[in-house]
Amino acid sequence: MTRPTAATREAVTARDAIAARFERLPASRWHVTVRLVVGVVTFFEAFDQLLIAYALPELRQEWHLTDGDATSVLTVGSVGMLIGALLSGRLADRFGRVRVIAYCVAASGLAGLALVACTSLTPFLALRFVQGLAIGGEVPVAAAFISEITRSFKRGRFVLLYELVFPAGLTVGALVAAWLVPAAGWRVMFAVAAVPGLLAFLVQRTVPESPRWLADRGRTAEAEAVMDEIEAKVSAATGEPLPPVRYSPGPPAHPGSPTAKAATDAERTATGLRSLFTGRYRRRTLVVGAIWFTGYFVNYGVTSWLPSIYKDGYGLTLSDALLYSTVTSVAGLLGCLLVALTVDVLGRRKIFAIFLGGSAALLLTLAALGADTPAQVLIWTSLSAVGFFGSNICLYLYTPELYPTRMRALGCSVGGAVNRLGVILGPILVGAVYAAGNNVATVFVMLGAVALAGAVVAGVLAEETANRPLEEISP
Repeated sequence: MTRPTAATREAVTARDAIAARFERLPASRWHVTVRLVVGVVTFFEAFDQLLIAYALPELRQEWHLTDGDATSVLTVGSVGMLIGALLSGRLADRFGRVRVIAYCVAASGLAGLALVACTSLTPFLALRFVQGLAIGGEVPVAAAFISEITRSFKRGRFVLLYELVFPAGLTVGALVAAWLVPAAGWRVMFAVAAVPGLLAFLVQRTVPESPRWLADRGRTAEAEAVMDEIEAKVSAATGEPLPPVRYSPGPPAHPGSPTAKAATDAERTATGLRSLFTGRYRRRTLVVGAIWFTGYFVNYGVTSWLPSIYKDGYGLTLSDALLYSTVTSVAGLLGCLLVALTVDVLGRRKIFAIFLGGSAALLLTLAALGADTPAQVLIWTSLSAVGFFGSNICLYLYTPELYPTRMRALGCSVGGAVNRLGVILGPILVGAVYAAGNNVATVFVMLGAVALAGAVVAGVLAEETANRPLEEISP
């Protein structure tokens, strides 16, 4: 019997009952299937995000773009992503995770198809903004959803192996675009990237709505029906009966953590943006926001300027500059995989402190050595990328854990918006520092200092969440 007995029914809320039923589910083919479907969607959203950088040279020539026009083409999508991230969280907490994910995928695909038909700058910018809204909206909501269908045991590894699809999408997008755009033109590239918009239908047909969200919205019958279906599929996939459900009216808080204090009425009922700054959630929002900003400031500050630094600062050819930069990105992917395999053992707080702190130490060491040769820059930035890429991917696991179901997607979306601020400001400030004195070492001093600030905040103030039920962490 999966539901509470009469003796416990009054003591167990619908939310606690659904959480307990998830906790007993072993990893199965059903989990892999859902993760694969949502993962493919996220993969292609990342794929779409990067295409503009490879289309820009042809666009400049075809439409005779000025430097200001080119800057608009590059940044309008990021502005859309920032706004999309903020909007999607509120929508997903109100209307459901799967519906918002599917609509974002469909909108991104349709915008991509429309881009193919553009013949001038103005409609192109408008469509890139819409596509940015969709990409910025899908990614944080998908992170919230994946967390909600996962039990606490080894949740970190499960979620982060899914999250690897985003940096993988960026890498594959770069490789495919580098080959296809010169061979067939930028329009063909956007047409190819738009095809996965059809996945919106696959998401709606194969991915169930989050039972945690349904129960939190008071739709108890629907939540139980979806949970019954999930349990049947997991049991069929494993070929064994499921273990018994262990119901408890509100899991006990982890000793010594801020959640050991009983939740206040304000914390239990707060909704909307203000809720992220109510009670215990205020500190969490400020801390995770600082990690989002510093991690992505460093990430994009390094990766966006490396090709130019190699080419203009050290005189490398364009092909060599791009090759060196690609090595650093591949090293970052290895860092993401390393975090996925160790995050449940080390814990989230240690991951941030070790990986972001290690990145800071490596960047500051490069600055101290003078960054005299391109080989020096290649070696030290690649080692550093293991740290800041690894820390950043962990944020997609950590942020959903910090908030209750009623505002989990909103918390993730605010993290995504702060991420965009780092993505925008990092390259701007790196460019300003580099242009001021053409001193590469100074650039790495700044980036190392920002990474160090993020590591200190995480190491001192971040709350540990590893292997704890979501309902315990966020009452």
